[in-house]
Amino acid sequence: MTEITRPGKIIAIHLSYESRSAQRGRRPAAPSYFFKPASSVAASGGTVERPAGTELLAFEGEIALIIGAPARRVSLADAWSHVASVTASNDLGLYDLRANDKGSNVRSKGGDGYTPLGPELIDASRVDPGALRVRAWVNGELRQDDTTAGLIFSLPQLVADLSQHFTLETGDVILTGTPAGSSVIVPGDVVEIEVDAPDAEGAPTSGRLRTTVTQGAIPFDASLGSLPAVDDLQREEAWGSAALIPPVPEGAQRDEGADAAGAPDAAALPDAAAAGGISPELRAKLEAAPTAGLSSQLRKRGLRSCFIDGVAANIAGAKIVGTARTLRFVPLREDLFTSHGGGYNAQKRLFDAVGEGEIIVIEARGDAGTGTLGDILALRAKTRGAAGVVTDGGVRDFDTVTEIGLPVFSRGAHPSVLGRRHVPWEYDVTVACGGATVQPGDIIVGDGDGVIVIPASLAEEVADEALAQEEEDAWIAEQVADGHPVDGLFPMNAEWRARFDARGTAQGEAAQGEAAQS
Repeated sequence: MTEITRPGKIIAIHLSYESRSAQRGRRPAAPSYFFKPASSVAASGGTVERPAGTELLAFEGEIALIIGAPARRVSLADAWSHVASVTASNDLGLYDLRANDKGSNVRSKGGDGYTPLGPELIDASRVDPGALRVRAWVNGELRQDDTTAGLIFSLPQLVADLSQHFTLETGDVILTGTPAGSSVIVPGDVVEIEVDAPDAEGAPTSGRLRTTVTQGAIPFDASLGSLPAVDDLQREEAWGSAALIPPVPEGAQRDEGADAAGAPDAAALPDAAAAGGISPELRAKLEAAPTAGLSSQLRKRGLRSCFIDGVAANIAGAKIVGTARTLRFVPLREDLFTSHGGGYNAQKRLFDAVGEGEIIVIEARGDAGTGTLGDILALRAKTRGAAGVVTDGGVRDFDTVTEIGLPVFSRGAHPSVLGRRHVPWEYDVTVACGGATVQPGDIIVGDGDGVIVIPASLAEEVADEALAQEEEDAWIAEQVADGHPVDGLFPMNAEWRARFDARGTAQGEAAQGEAAQS
């Protein structure tokens, strides 16, 4: 492990990657910066404390530049020659204090240990600044994967820009921003960051920068200054998406059933939280109800556009039930694919984030001319417990995906890769799939008749009435099998309705009699 000299100053950039900009919904016209104290520097293998009374400590994997020769008003062409080394950094931040700082990030990103660096230095003269890669893992699971090809502002531009405002001195550190995938970490988590140059001779690497999160015990003193505070916006930005925010038990405040720092205790969450937000009872009803019956009940309530057209299951007889996680592809444009298609793009991030009992719904504009997922992503979704995938595009590695056992409703097989027609753009947003509008959290049900979208607020009553209708239809089928004509029976007229109701009354009385005897 190389010892890194304590820097005179640390300058960090706010937004710099296209993927992060797309996630945040804003794209800067020029770079903007903030300072971090030198006391925030830490070495690999250390710990970082999440303070008592806070919940939103987030990691950010970044490429760190260490200045060699001092730079003052250097040109863009000359800027990289003033960078001595490249290494990995974790630009940790506490979103609970972000609003108090109003952009300065003094408290939210200045804590002790909030800038781990290392462990090894890469000679900047050996690498192309446009071909570096940064990756981040949490507990061994890849969370960030992007390259400097996805930067809005090149690394030399950052050096040149800063140098026109003040002197960059030997040993100063520039943190160059984080790509999409940053999220909240909790005590016990182990975060690893690596920067490398895979295409350079010898593929130089920083090695993995390792930090373990611990829980603090000393609360902030309100008599000295402002206290941590969070709202829904801070939670969404810290977690990376509203869909990733852990649910709160019904009837509870967000800090109830939480650990000492206010983060939800997994053991306190309801069963529904572990099954895609659907209670076991409702899931059982939806699994028993056919899509045809559910569709009829939606039509009775005025919802006539909830059917995803043109898709069929890869596994015969497959039935899927789950809450929607959505992914949107836009038509191919080569420059946008360069910025959004590579690295840890929206597609990969969603397949890494999908939870148990959830269904990924992909908007591919009905274009079956290329695959929208293949065997690796299908395996990832299957491993994470996803209930299935619905796409109005094609599926690559179709037979292998089927063998994996993940139910996928699609427009069929296609051997081409994603970049032939699509750019993965964003996830957990409202999408259009097969002519139906789907929002994150909608309930998806699919079987041999197709796939329907049910607003979560209607799911219980729609399921109950669909099952009741299914019982009625089964009785009608029995009558038809016994030789009765369908006239007056299907649908039932008053006479047949009375017979059906009498049957129900008789069954109820028989059940009561058996109960009394027992």
